[in-house]
Amino acid sequence: MNPKRILGLDLGPNSIGWATILETDNSKTIESAGSRIIPMDAAKLGDFEKGNPQSQTHERTTFRGTRRLRERHLLRRERMLKVLHFLKWLPEHFEQGIDFSNNGAKFLQDKEPKIAWQPTADGRYEFFFKEAFREMLADFARMQPALVEEGKKIPYDWTLYFLRKKALTEKIRLTELAWLLLNFNQKRGYYELRGETEEKTDKLEEFYSLKVVKVEKSDEKSKGNPWYNIHLENGWIYRRQSAQPLDWEGKVRDFIVTTDLNPDGTPKLDKEGNVKRSFRAPNEDDWNLKKKKTENEISISGKAVGEYIYDTLLQNPKQKINGSLVSTIERKFYKEELRRILETQSRFHSQLNDSFIYKECLKLLYPSNEAFRKNISGKNLIYLFIDNILFYQRPLKSKKSLIANCEFESYSFVKDGKTQTVPIKCIAKSNPLYQEFRLWQFLSNLRILQRTKEVDGKLSVDVDVTGEFLPDNNAWANLFDILNDRKEIDQKTLLTAVGINKKKQAEYRWNYVEDKKYPCNETRHLLLSRWNKAGLDKAMLTPKLTMELWHILYSVEAKDESKKALSTFAHKNGLPKNEFVEAFLSTAAFKKDYGAYSRKAIKRLLPLLRRGKYWSAENIDAATKTRIENIIDGVADDSINERTREKLTAFSDITQFQGLPVWLASYVAFNRHSESDQQTKWNSPDDIDTFLRNFRQHSLRNPIVEQVVTETLRTVRDIWRKYGQIDEIHIEMGRDMKQTAEERKRRSAIIQKNENTNMRIKMLLSEFFNKGNDVENVRPMSPIQQDKLRIYEEGVLNSVDGIQDNIEAILKKFNESDPKKQPTKAEIRTYRQWLEQNYVSPYTGQPIPLSKLFSSEYQIEHIIPRSLYFDDSFSNKIICESAVNGRKSSMLAYNFIKECGGEVIQLSNGKSVRILKVEEYEQLVKRVFASNRKKQQNLLATDIPDDFSQRQLTDTRYISRFLLALLSNIVREKDEKGQYESTSTSKNVIPCNGSITDCLKKDWGVGDVWNRIIAPRFERLNSIYGDKQFGDTVTVDGKQFFRTQIPLELQRSVNKKRIDHRHHAMDAIVIACTSRQMVNYLNNSNAHDQDKRIDLRNAVCDKIKIDANSNHYLVKKPWPTFTEDMAYTLSQMLVSIKQNLRIVNRCSNRYQRYENGKKVTVRQTKGEMLAIRKPLHKDSVFGQVNLRSVKTVSLNVALENPSRIVDKQLKTLVRQLAAQQMSVKQIADYVKKQTDFDVKKVDVYIFSNETNTPLVAIRKPVDTSLTQEKILKSVTDTGIQKILLRHLEANDNKPEFAFSPEGVEEMNKNIVQLNNGRFHQPIYKVRIYEPKGLKFNIGTTGTKATKFVEAAKGTNLFFAVYLDSDGKRNYASVPLNIVVERLKQGMSPVPETNENGDRLLFHLSPNDFVYVPTEEELESGRVNMPIDNSRIYKMVSTTKSECHFIPYFIASPIVQTKELGSNNKSERSWDNIMIKSVCIPITIDRLGQLSIASTLIR
Repeated sequence: MNPKRILGLDLGPNSIGWATILETDNSKTIESAGSRIIPMDAAKLGDFEKGNPQSQTHERTTFRGTRRLRERHLLRRERMLKVLHFLKWLPEHFEQGIDFSNNGAKFLQDKEPKIAWQPTADGRYEFFFKEAFREMLADFARMQPALVEEGKKIPYDWTLYFLRKKALTEKIRLTELAWLLLNFNQKRGYYELRGETEEKTDKLEEFYSLKVVKVEKSDEKSKGNPWYNIHLENGWIYRRQSAQPLDWEGKVRDFIVTTDLNPDGTPKLDKEGNVKRSFRAPNEDDWNLKKKKTENEISISGKAVGEYIYDTLLQNPKQKINGSLVSTIERKFYKEELRRILETQSRFHSQLNDSFIYKECLKLLYPSNEAFRKNISGKNLIYLFIDNILFYQRPLKSKKSLIANCEFESYSFVKDGKTQTVPIKCIAKSNPLYQEFRLWQFLSNLRILQRTKEVDGKLSVDVDVTGEFLPDNNAWANLFDILNDRKEIDQKTLLTAVGINKKKQAEYRWNYVEDKKYPCNETRHLLLSRWNKAGLDKAMLTPKLTMELWHILYSVEAKDESKKALSTFAHKNGLPKNEFVEAFLSTAAFKKDYGAYSRKAIKRLLPLLRRGKYWSAENIDAATKTRIENIIDGVADDSINERTREKLTAFSDITQFQGLPVWLASYVAFNRHSESDQQTKWNSPDDIDTFLRNFRQHSLRNPIVEQVVTETLRTVRDIWRKYGQIDEIHIEMGRDMKQTAEERKRRSAIIQKNENTNMRIKMLLSEFFNKGNDVENVRPMSPIQQDKLRIYEEGVLNSVDGIQDNIEAILKKFNESDPKKQPTKAEIRTYRQWLEQNYVSPYTGQPIPLSKLFSSEYQIEHIIPRSLYFDDSFSNKIICESAVNGRKSSMLAYNFIKECGGEVIQLSNGKSVRILKVEEYEQLVKRVFASNRKKQQNLLATDIPDDFSQRQLTDTRYISRFLLALLSNIVREKDEKGQYESTSTSKNVIPCNGSITDCLKKDWGVGDVWNRIIAPRFERLNSIYGDKQFGDTVTVDGKQFFRTQIPLELQRSVNKKRIDHRHHAMDAIVIACTSRQMVNYLNNSNAHDQDKRIDLRNAVCDKIKIDANSNHYLVKKPWPTFTEDMAYTLSQMLVSIKQNLRIVNRCSNRYQRYENGKKVTVRQTKGEMLAIRKPLHKDSVFGQVNLRSVKTVSLNVALENPSRIVDKQLKTLVRQLAAQQMSVKQIADYVKKQTDFDVKKVDVYIFSNETNTPLVAIRKPVDTSLTQEKILKSVTDTGIQKILLRHLEANDNKPEFAFSPEGVEEMNKNIVQLNNGRFHQPIYKVRIYEPKGLKFNIGTTGTKATKFVEAAKGTNLFFAVYLDSDGKRNYASVPLNIVVERLKQGMSPVPETNENGDRLLFHLSPNDFVYVPTEEELESGRVNMPIDNSRIYKMVSTTKSECHFIPYFIASPIVQTKELGSNNKSERSWDNIMIKSVCIPITIDRLGQLSIASTLIR
């Protein structure tokens, strides 16, 4: 009989531990084991960060989106240029820089033609539209004579706005019109979707710019800060609290004014009869303020955008345009302006109305799409420019592939003679059909419970009394009527609805979370509210109209398109158009959430869920009705399995098939519920290959999960191929063991507490949003702000020694569902003041005012950065100053304090804070977070915590459960009928969890095995430190071994298990040896059911007698020599690491086109598309600068270029002597003998581009880092240098004052005086220069040749080892940009020879392995096989000629910067050999099998 092979898998988000056990009737043995590591991205290797690195997906997507925006801009420009070229509207100089061949219109290489600037013969440029410029000058001469007097000029660019205004009423030239059209392509406004700015039906928000008449300081104070009454020019009074005196009097301020409205739209009045309104004075950089302000001013002026800008410049020429005068505004403003311009110009230029020219343009743009040309042939050039080129908005691409497939329904079709079956996608949650389905599902699970009731003479708890209040189907239907019009339902409302009066409601509850609201029919509620707003009768909203209206609102999001669709709907159904469109146009877009079933499946299930008047046998589909009849009559039917008949034995009439729960309705309609409808059996490893080939990338929508799933399958495939058929698979799952009733109760209480907290946070935010609160930027429904306030509140509640009675009472009131019992506004204010008095920033100890909590001054900060540790739970979050968060960057909190403690940080509000020193910080953390142990641990952690983060646990469970179904295909068995198991998980796949394996490892003595494996590292540390703090040799039971120990100061940051990659294999061995009996026993033991399973305990446990009265039970070892066998296996195994060296991918683009009237998808064949998978450089781009400096040289050298001489007298003399035809030698002799000039020391000007250290510069904000020395040595502009230095001197040479935000503002106020009375633009950024160094060009064409960037960190992915003719090794790191260029050309990533002609011996990349020969092997010149595993090293990083390594098995250092080297890596082996000089590359495959290309040492 063949032995049974059991595979154990220990799965983590970035690792796979595996082991195979051979089992016979009499024995078990470890056949093999391994650890497969899936490392973080190669760019981030070397820091030994545990957990998952932060995914690059979001960042890559953002960059990709930016690139696509640019590509679409260029495509619009190309299409516009083609048309303008055809119309002959482009200036000749502009056309000369464009390639119009092959039906294109691209700028020529190395050319960037400007339509407004034409080149001159001397290589300079002159403004092309001079006539229009002169017309504009005449305008300014009338309006601003001082601006143009004495030959002064105004910017040429303003001519554009002059032409935009002129074109609205007068004729302009066609070349000028072409300039305007190209400009509209660059700036075309913000495209607003319907409902993006959601309408508040009870509030009216308006923008006002009002002058402050008077500022009165009142006697009222709050927290020591006075209230001010600010009188505005229109009579309104704005009340504001401020710690600083308000100097607003006489100034114009911007306000967002919110007016409370009654249901009929009229303003609400307070008790004194005044309109209830609140004010908000937002910051100048508030995007919404700028948008509202600009749109409001343009709307009031009645002008087009260009006209508005030009007229404003006429009045105030110093006004900044971009960012101040016009920010991003809605596209409709630009679109309307261009339409007016083109309609005006069509009166002067007949081409705009010529249908023949229009059709020729269509042929130019759509040469192959005759159908589309025909469709729009009746329009004109105005349409083409506006709607087809400049403002065309393509429909969003379908995301249908991301929607889950329905588990019940699919459809089949015949293609190429083959029948193909495709699953149907799940329904949108907002679909009215789904909304009804969800509501009936809610009702089918609803139960009314009486908290205490006497039953059969015994007092019982939570007695189900649903039947008393809902006795029949009609009662359920009536309840459905009540809920169907509601958005949500809570317990109190439902109890009222079923007839329980308010006085008795305390005696009852429902079976859902008591303080939570549950959704009803949200879609119908929303549509009804808008329907009523339009003044329409509710009865008119039939199910048919509901579905049609929902479809419009769901499918059409663009505001203009929605308006058209709603108008058509209103006209079609005889509804008042204006009122209807106005009511529905502001409806927010429905969320793109999806249910678990398809529309088709729900239509089959829904008739079985309905009750009473809503149920009808006629609505049940024919197939389901036939199944019901066969079930009732007991007719044999192969489509009805035994399980379905078992569930429905009590049903004898079709009328009983109503009000069914979803699971039972699924058995009726589909013959199954959670069981798989298709059973697959993989018969060979090739079947896994087939699955992987067909596996769609991104189908799991989680890159971490997807990577582990595919790598696990590949690992299992290789195991199957190498070792043979697998009979059983054990997988470790997440920690979700069965819990006792008490534990479940405790967990339920925690859930309810969280629900109550969430509700309290929302209530507080809503109150802060109301009038009279000075909390800035409040958005009550913002998840980020909810989190922020929750962290703030949690910090206070956990820090105080005892909560005051009045605060405790207020907290209890927040949990009340009755609004009358909830806290009053005064109590909320009291609670707020109490919170503010108790929250401090953990890193500075400074209080954080709640009024500033939601401003940019404070941020949510991850104690352990997410880039190192995926923990987004509240235990890993605090709130601190934004500037402090920026300074902390990616450091752990405790490490930040140790490095920066005592440092003073400048805040954005001009204040400064000091970072706490270590002792102060420890005291604060221990005091404030005493009752939050997890957060306290994180704040005091010096290394990444070893325990799984919440994200890791979630991922692990997801991976395991997904793979349970897949791996079942390997071990699935047939039943007695010859059919494969119907369940998705085979009985031969046994899921385990961490608690079980932890228990078994303890019982089996696996800890001692691990101690032996890692002992050499601790012994080595003892030798490094010269003591025994890391362990000592001990004797136990006559056996001598080294007992490891971690010093006390390191115990918080080091876990012995996680320092070595081999622990994954160790866990997998334990998992493989875990039998189903052990799992059942330990689960039941954990659930306190041990007495009921004595037989199971006796089968799996050994009894250990502790004393005369008690025994202890240990799970038996799998076999007697288990620990010895495990130790040997782990010591001999090699860790495998997945390589990640994808640098350049060759992409294959596919597009759709019509062939023979059919739409087909074809592959693009023209051109080559390459995707670079690594960051080539950092984001910062430097520009080349050529700066002048002074150098002292001899006169002879200076005479080589006399124009560079600094001394004007000497320069003049030299020129005069040269004019007399004197030679250089004669001039030198003359100056030496006839003058007093020192001919050995002559100052000359030199330029940086002529030196060996060329310079580059980048714009940086003016901040406190600008010291006097830095200004002199780094700022490029000498004029700006002088202004900065004068301002710095005026502030006692203290940059922390001079260049704080307030200091910069003060400098710009006085900039004319600082510039010796000359006008200068405000200075916010300066150009800082530095040596070019290793920065490289972005490209070689156009301006890219003068733009430089730095290589991104960790992008040296290749270390080349060359061998010269004498047999000596030479080394070089190959920069990524060089690698990319070589790969693009089809060459190997590393040059075959270096610049000296030395040939390439080999090259290494991060995660490659090398073997370091012994001295004997070096002498013999040959490696002895088998090699010593302890001499295998993993390459970590490279820079220049250095290459750094660590031993292959190490996961993290025990002592940072000590055990492995100064940067946790080293060039030398542990026996002090320079690794790169002798190493031999080796290969370790996925299963840890070693191979070596050659045993010769060169």
